[in-house]
Amino acid sequence: MRIISGTLKGRKIIAPKKLPVRPTTDMAKESLFNILNNSFYFDSLSVLDLFAGTGNISYEFASRGTTQITCVDQNFGCIKFIQQTAENFNIPIQTIKSDVFKFLEKASMKTDIVFADPPYNFPDEDFAKIAELVFKNDFLVEDGVLIIEHSKHTDLSKIENFSYSKNYGSSVFSFFEY
Repeated sequence: MRIISGTLKGRKIIAPKKLPVRPTTDMAKESLFNILNNSFYFDSLSVLDLFAGTGNISYEFASRGTTQITCVDQNFGCIKFIQQTAENFNIPIQTIKSDVFKFLEKASMKTDIVFADPPYNFPDEDFAKIAELVFKNDFLVEDGVLIIEHSKHTDLSKIENFSYSKNYGSSVFSFFEY
């Protein structure tokens, strides 16, 4: 993995092999950030990264100037890796070790972007539950967006608040808005 743009452009991130992750590919990540660049000023954003894994997406936001980033993952190794990497890069990332669904049921916060990258083999109802909890519990600001990364074999277009999706190889980003 590498950081595509910003102050940390070109920095490589090498995660331990034992982490249970599937990082977003550089091609897909670059495409996602090209879309976001047309709608947001990164230095004024707040971001919630669910199923954060290696923190790959969060580092990209931080490199582009985002200072309010929260990563949630239930795996201690992932959280520890994100904390260490954020410290090494001197970037402001808050980490929370929690089951994402429990976090979404209990936490109270407002963000501009919620990014969720759950396992690709998630049941359809679990993908829907992410969107349901984000909107029901009011995690997004008025013009905020939920982005769920999933495989091209999963269709999230029937979920409430679905806006559009973009395919990049075997990855798809589905966008949800009020």
